[in-house]
Amino acid sequence: MLFKDPVFLLLLVLLPLFFVARKRFVRSGTVKFSDISGLKALKRSRSRSRRYALVSLRAAALFLLIVALAGPRKGEEQSKVTSEGIDIMLVVDISGSMRAEDFILGGKRQNRLAVVKDIVKEFVTNRAADRIGMVVFSGRAFTQCPLTLDYGILTEMIDKAQIGMLDDGTAIGSAIAVAVDRLKDSPAKSKIIVLLTDGINNAGKIDPMTAAEIAKTYKIRIYTIGAGTRGLAPIPVQDFFGNMVYQQVKVDVDEEGLAQIAELTGGKFFRATDTESLRSIYAQIDKMEKTEVETKVYMEYRELFHLFLIPGLVLLVLEIVLANTVYRRLP
Repeated sequence: MLFKDPVFLLLLVLLPLFFVARKRFVRSGTVKFSDISGLKALKRSRSRSRRYALVSLRAAALFLLIVALAGPRKGEEQSKVTSEGIDIMLVVDISGSMRAEDFILGGKRQNRLAVVKDIVKEFVTNRAADRIGMVVFSGRAFTQCPLTLDYGILTEMIDKAQIGMLDDGTAIGSAIAVAVDRLKDSPAKSKIIVLLTDGINNAGKIDPMTAAEIAKTYKIRIYTIGAGTRGLAPIPVQDFFGNMVYQQVKVDVDEEGLAQIAELTGGKFFRATDTESLRSIYAQIDKMEKTEVETKVYMEYRELFHLFLIPGLVLLVLEIVLANTVYRRLP
């Protein structure tokens, strides 16, 4: 408990002195007897002992009133977080080549998309006050999840992204264009695209560099990630008898093109050849694009003086009533 004017509590020290002085200077009327031997035989009057109750009531009333005067209150700390967030569009390739199982997750071989989704969810979890959305693409691109602060919904939409949802191909330019369209009117102080692909642009009607120029116009930075091992990658396929077998397929990543996109927009190009390098890349982007959060702490008070004032007044009135009725003292 806190007090608004704690200096008034010093009056509590003077409270005992008040009753000592009262007893010394305020005396009851006396009657002189030549012999009090007969009075000693009388029983002690109950009214005299009860009179001490009046003193106790007065003391309790004054104590409560002094505490109320000091302004008791309960402080509740509140914090207000203000931030200028970053708007982030995650752009993920879901083309057929993402079925290549050249990454390891949890000690088991997994396809590229499964690993990417797991790491992207970690990235989302590490953010605090940023709106994040997701675009998926293969032969064409569409918004899997618009910009949102509801990371639970975003995580669900990440899980729902599957290979084969769209026509096969790699439309990198279209994917960038869709992401830019989601970000261009955003009032955020910083707008970024994190683009991950394992192929070369071979679909869509928009050239990747043209899309990057548009992104630059809207001051959108693009971080590009080329995923997958260099050379051959194992892709599961069914043989003639319906059995699952691995076929070694050459998968190329347009490293030069992705690097140019990143450089043009003020971003950075990364190359991920395994799970750990991919996780490290998203961690680096997370550190580079941190939101500045300002926290203002203030104290909100709840006044408690009435909890002492009302009982104090009740006791004071009770003491006055008893002093003039039941415990009235005659001259």
